[in-house]
Amino acid sequence: MFQRILTVAGQEFRIGLRNRWILLSVVILAAFSMALALLGSAPAGTLDVSRMTITVASLSSLSVYLVPLIALLLAFDAVAGEIERGTLLLIFSSPMTRSEFLIGKAVGHICVLLLALTLGYGATAGMLAATGGGDTSGFIDFARLIGTSAILGFAFLALGYIVSALVRQVTTAAAMAIGIWLVLIVLYDLALLGALVADSEGFFASTVFPFALLANPADAFRLFNLSALNANAMVGGMAGVAESLPFPPAAALAPSSCSLALPCLVLSYCLRGSPHDEETVCSRWSHVASGSLSGRAANR
Repeated sequence: MFQRILTVAGQEFRIGLRNRWILLSVVILAAFSMALALLGSAPAGTLDVSRMTITVASLSSLSVYLVPLIALLLAFDAVAGEIERGTLLLIFSSPMTRSEFLIGKAVGHICVLLLALTLGYGATAGMLAATGGGDTSGFIDFARLIGTSAILGFAFLALGYIVSALVRQVTTAAAMAIGIWLVLIVLYDLALLGALVADSEGFFASTVFPFALLANPADAFRLFNLSALNANAMVGGMAGVAESLPFPPAAALAPSSCSLALPCLVLSYCLRGSPHDEETVCSRWSHVASGSLSGRAANR
């Protein structure tokens, strides 16, 4: 079992390293983090906090946009890509269950994501340490940022898997993944802001809004990291939200991400039926493979 999982994970890790979109995202991540470290840490002396703390606060907002995008770029073709290439029937003709297949994919993608985060943010932390802007608490902040970014990425990996399991074409899966990123990262916060302005003192603001933040892993990630910095003057807006919540901000990230990721993984598994139903497996994927081949022949 573990050998099969590691085989799939190793294959996905190698594919992820060759993915040009992922490499471009890593370069953007490193470039922006360097720029924020050099240009965005100017208020450190005014606020009496370290340059690393200021940088981590800036990178927390950057991660909300880039980490989910990297995760969705890794996951959108996890199943649909195998169908389109005609390799899924071959994979499931071997003694491999769907749980092993999905776990191997997730392990490989998490390793790619951790490598990207470590290279991007680690280079920035090293540069700050080399220029005298680092301290022990700053390195702890960077380690927490990398760890929580991986949790955030896992939640969006799970969303990518379920999108990929729902469709057969990679292009459709890619469009749905971008749509999910747009809704959860951009439009969701705008909708919350509009509802909060419309009902700033009513039921929504006092009861619905705190749990609406938890419903989105991106908002929970930002809330957790910014409130953990203990720099209220620097992140006053989010710190003010944190102080009004009916639960501690430290409890925000894990329940939100797990509540999204686990059902998505389970549903992705269930969409493909029982791994021991050989007749269902063969008929379903033979139909998919023959349909793909017929489509390619018609296009020619």
